[in-house]
Amino acid sequence: MQPAISFSDGSRNPAARGFLHAPANPNGDALILTHGAGSDCTTPLLVALGDRFAAGGYAVLRCDLPFRQERRTGPPFPGNAERDRVGLRNAVAALRRNVRGRIFLGGHSYGGRQATILCAAEPELVAGLLLLSYPLHPPRKPQQLRIQHLPNLRVPSLFVHGTRDPFGSVDEMTNALRLIPAKAELMTVEGAGHDLGFKGKAQRLEPLATICAKFEEIFS
Repeated sequence: MQPAISFSDGSRNPAARGFLHAPANPNGDALILTHGAGSDCTTPLLVALGDRFAAGGYAVLRCDLPFRQERRTGPPFPGNAERDRVGLRNAVAALRRNVRGRIFLGGHSYGGRQATILCAAEPELVAGLLLLSYPLHPPRKPQQLRIQHLPNLRVPSLFVHGTRDPFGSVDEMTNALRLIPAKAELMTVEGAGHDLGFKGKAQRLEPLATICAKFEEIFS
């Protein structure tokens, strides 16, 4: 079982709270993973990825965003997104106290979107991004693209996207990534929706190895 951790900087800023996967053979680097709007850091996708990356030597922090720390259920309020980004920044600060190598930031859906907005404003914060099911637009509303900050994103990124994701097609994602001036690669998971194959008890474990291998290829 991963130990639960909580870090506060002593201010009114939200604490970093979650679970730490400690690698048996650390490579010196670390990865932060956070969740989407309808879940928390215990979602099976994040747990499985945390275990997989820890097996590869990464210290992995699965963390709850501030909105989930405050409410066990329900989506985030639109006006509180900046506070969620502060929570991500505090999670990075918490890991920097114990990790000497690179720190990467990742998230599923809403969590990944907040990570890209944060890093578009603070390009030196982390070494790279892992974006799982980036919510390019609301389902059935392709005109409401969430791309305004992408031309300012100068952090290398790996986007992982299911070919049946209603939040954006592969073609739409490909076009969106062309807006990013930094290295940005798209990895698709055939037949997967927004959950990337981790829905309820059904878990598609085979893409995890590919995600980790692609991540290593990009950031080695």
